[in-house]
Amino acid sequence: MSRHDPTTNAELMSREVVPPLPVGRPAMPFQDAAKLSLADAQLRFNMGKATTTIRGKRLKAVAEMPDWERLREAGRAIKDRALRHLDKYLVQFEESVRRVGGHVHWAADADDANRIVAGIVKFHGASEVVKIKSLTTDEIGLNEALAHQGIRAYETDLAELIIQLADERSSHILVPAIHKSRAEIREIFRRTLENTEGLSDDPRQLAAAARAHLRKKFLTVPVAVSGVNFGVADTGTICIVESEGNGRMCLTLPKVLVSVMGIEKLVPTWRDLEVYLQTLPRSSTAERMNPYTSFWTGLAPKGDGPDEFHLILLDDGRSKVLGDQVGRQALQCIRCSACLNICPVYERTGGHAYNSVYPGPIGAILTPQLVGVGNAGSLPYASTLCGACYEVCPVKINIPEVLVHLRGEVIRHKQDSITGRLAPENVAMRALAKVFTSPRRFRAMQRIGRQGQKLMLREGMIRRLPGYLGGWTAVRDVFPIAPQTFREWWAQRERAVRPKQPPREETRP
Repeated sequence: MSRHDPTTNAELMSREVVPPLPVGRPAMPFQDAAKLSLADAQLRFNMGKATTTIRGKRLKAVAEMPDWERLREAGRAIKDRALRHLDKYLVQFEESVRRVGGHVHWAADADDANRIVAGIVKFHGASEVVKIKSLTTDEIGLNEALAHQGIRAYETDLAELIIQLADERSSHILVPAIHKSRAEIREIFRRTLENTEGLSDDPRQLAAAARAHLRKKFLTVPVAVSGVNFGVADTGTICIVESEGNGRMCLTLPKVLVSVMGIEKLVPTWRDLEVYLQTLPRSSTAERMNPYTSFWTGLAPKGDGPDEFHLILLDDGRSKVLGDQVGRQALQCIRCSACLNICPVYERTGGHAYNSVYPGPIGAILTPQLVGVGNAGSLPYASTLCGACYEVCPVKINIPEVLVHLRGEVIRHKQDSITGRLAPENVAMRALAKVFTSPRRFRAMQRIGRQGQKLMLREGMIRRLPGYLGGWTAVRDVFPIAPQTFREWWAQRERAVRPKQPPREETRP
């Protein structure tokens, strides 16, 4: 397939089918998974130390910017405009990429995207690919799908490589191996890499071992796969930011480059990048600028980069999210991970408790919308609603607002099912709705409750409620219903202060 070969989606997808993989659909409720994580003392220590360090560095980096709040507002406004007119900007972006020599493919879901990537790799007779760190390819389960087709994917980001060698999933958006100590990483390298017998846990030695392992792949593997940080609609430019330089190797050495981009990653104009290239590095790595910021627009001259560029525009539930006026804020995310590093829940449980490619506060609002609240209904409750995530978000996503909105969606989803309609909580709430909408019934229930509570009163407090209500009193006492309600007191007062009227005399005509 030459760079002038206009291969279509249909041709690529007509090849062998890659079965869909249910990646990102939590198998265990967050509350149950969190209990397991909290029992791991080493995990809590690693997470606490790492997030505290990152938070401190970020505060210093942000303090240097006198216009930080204006940059946040600008970032929010740009993303909001892009999402409101996404249909127009996507068409413009496709035309721009094609104009500079790239191929554009549209993928409705993960299965479509995996088929397209596998088709391109097989067309070139390759059995291996090198990958730049990409949450989007993790979301669609690309590595597993390629392995099903006999294609080996090599992660080149150091943290992603550690996770891949450990056969685990990432626990952080930016630092996938944040839950690992240096000693644990050394043991992983000793177990899986060659020539690592005398390896210590010194960071320089660990990085050198990974570099020696990856250098061979950079020089021999013909196809590279990347994600996308930003796509520019008016120029067709792709932007990737990274810290190690491995991504730059992937973008320049292989002959074929395939980039998988969520459709929400668009910005309208080149100038819009000015805002995000100031806020993203400070919010993520606490740096003024990412060490490696790469842009490419189409194809470079022959011999100076890939001969062929493919861009896959991925929906995978994003159009559905876009239709939710409150929930669509999640699509503004630039994947900086600031909300994870500040979140008291994430700090104690780590990312694996979320059972999702997107952990932390952003995962709690994005994952349920992408896979449906029926598959991830526990995640909107993985928060204290303290609002710290909103305060640090560089694009001002009101995560607490979306969490409350999604909790309502979870309840409505349960109520729509047969088991949900018969659930004790739902039955009780429907009964209470009838009571609260009728003054007469409300007064009657107050009288009944005042009498019924006598059986549960202990020293003037209700310390244990029966049955389903016992969860409420497991951690708190309940004040009893007052002997006299305000309305009853008011009526009694009115009777006491109202002057007695003399009896009327009957008058005869």
